[in-house]
Amino acid sequence: MASPAFPVVSLALPDAGATAILGRALGHAIVRHRDDVRAHGLQLNLSGDLGTGKTALVRAALKALGVSGPVKSPTFALLEPYAVSSLDFYHFDFYRFADPSEFGSSGFRDLFGPGRICAIEWPERAGPRLPTADLSIALSVDGDGRTASITAASQLGEACLTSALEEFQARTAGS
Repeated sequence: MASPAFPVVSLALPDAGATAILGRALGHAIVRHRDDVRAHGLQLNLSGDLGTGKTALVRAALKALGVSGPVKSPTFALLEPYAVSSLDFYHFDFYRFADPSEFGSSGFRDLFGPGRICAIEWPERAGPRLPTADLSIALSVDGDGRTASITAASQLGEACLTSALEEFQARTAGS
């Protein structure tokens, strides 16, 4: 059976506040679809040049999920783990990978699966060894703001994207 084709959604993020709204909307979408995430897991890939807001987006999602402490960039540690409700949230940054084989030898693959949310910055550095993401977000500079191009690759990804878009649009309407 062929998988359904999911459209690419493009969002203008005129400032850091809009990026935070998108991140919070993604966090709230995860809460709404928690049972499916618990059953299947959720992978979110974040691509874009340095400074495009990947970590800021994840930070806002984690805050929406109830993380009250600091949310650090995993650039040097490669992984920052968080417990959110009954789910494990793993924030990866593969910027420092010199070769995709480093993902295979890292043992990180064992952290993907049911009950786990994996948000990955620089997923292209892991190459084809990385599982297919449920949601992929490519951030790019657009004048003083950013553009987010978002693609779902699973039913859960589409459900989370739909929920997040509804909230994002409601919160940014008229701005």
